Amino acid sequence: MVTVVKRRSTRTWVLVITSVASLMVVLDALVVATALTAIRTDLGASITELEWTVNAYGLSFAVLLMTAAAAGDRWGRRRVFAAGVTVFSVASLVCAVAPTIEVLVAGRVVQGAGAAFVMPLALALLGAAFPPELRPKALGVFASVSGIAVPLGPLVGGAVVAGISWPWIFWINVPIGVVLLWLALTRIDESHGPDRAVDVPGVVLMGAGTFGLMWALIQGNAQGWGSAEVVGSGVAGLVAIGVFVAWQRRATHPMLPPHLFRSRRFTAANVVIFFHWSSAFGVVFFMAQFLQTGLGYGPLAAGLALAPWGLTTVVVPQWVGRKVSRFGERPFVVAGLGLHALSMVWIALVAEPSVGYAAIVAPMVLSGTGIAMCLPAAQSAVLTSVAPQFIGKASGAFSSMRQLGGAFGVAVLVVGFTTAGSYASSEEFSHGFTAAVLTGAGLAVVGALAGTVIPRKG
Repeated sequence: MVTVVKRRSTRTWVLVITSVASLMVVLDALVVATALTAIRTDLGASITELEWTVNAYGLSFAVLLMTAAAAGDRWGRRRVFAAGVTVFSVASLVCAVAPTIEVLVAGRVVQGAGAAFVMPLALALLGAAFPPELRPKALGVFASVSGIAVPLGPLVGGAVVAGISWPWIFWINVPIGVVLLWLALTRIDESHGPDRAVDVPGVVLMGAGTFGLMWALIQGNAQGWGSAEVVGSGVAGLVAIGVFVAWQRRATHPMLPPHLFRSRRFTAANVVIFFHWSSAFGVVFFMAQFLQTGLGYGPLAAGLALAPWGLTTVVVPQWVGRKVSRFGERPFVVAGLGLHALSMVWIALVAEPSVGYAAIVAPMVLSGTGIAMCLPAAQSAVLTSVAPQFIGKASGAFSSMRQLGGAFGVAVLVVGFTTAGSYASSEEFSHGFTAAVLTGAGLAVVGALAGTVIPRKG
């Protein structure tokens, strides 16, 4: 009985610590949204530099995710998780005191590196602590806590910018990081993956491939999609990924075992999360700016206006986590992304400088509901489709696809925005915003189609 109680207590601490760490990481990706206008004014940043403020974080995050998962398997998931929290907290301090946009972007790069050693290890620690029959419910709670970042991010960003100043969106990470570090080292048991050797060629190839693709996505709008820099980095990234795949088939200790992709659930869910996050993150990037630039809201008002969009992500994932075992992941993925896509079309039809808030709040709530339905289902499909010893590698792949999707989404939606509008006036911004959210709807539809490949329950 004592052993059972201790095991339950340990699981509870793992769930709490990993969920809060995930909240901090996701929050930092979103909290910048309502601060972008203030950062642009205070530091004199251009649209390209604003995009870098967001994507610098995602670049190092995506490049290092698989490396982090491999490091956790080799040196201990708790140890690497704790190191990630430390780096993230120190980088947050650098961002808080940044005197120029260049220093801010550099700090965001290091922040992303720390986040890369937090998120996949959080999922791996969670997956290792809970048996398969309890894992979907735990993932529902995990996604629900992470989901708080959706309403909380813009709200905290707006409140901090309006009440104090934008650097404080980074200062708040420091004390949270210190507490998380202490709890991780004292409340979580250490665990390792099956491979104690690091696949060095795999680490290099995956890092190079991810960097090439991310660089092409980030620089595409600024340099031109047909430029030598963009095409060259994109091709180099694809070649590196191709060599990585070939190497994994012959590596003694593969970084990402090829047999994992024989599972339709695993493969389809990774495609789903790519398009899920590309649509959701890309739309968040523009929605906060639409409320301020298009409708004239202040930072705090914009944060409050966005709150209903994300409040559903606090409740819906827990409900999905309880129902996935009964109905399977597919209906929640397809219905969720379909609902989000329809909501984006609704917003596109009414978006203009004179639109009242009442006209956009309903589709925002429906969009948040759809996003919240999809995420825990996709996580469940990935983490329950692999053997326990491969949870670390699976979580690394899932997190990598999510981050690549975020960068892809921002890049593609910026293309839609600049094709149809600009920052010249609220009318021009609204035109661009309409094109951007329609692009986001299209990405969600692709994700929903990928979700239909996930096998039915039973």
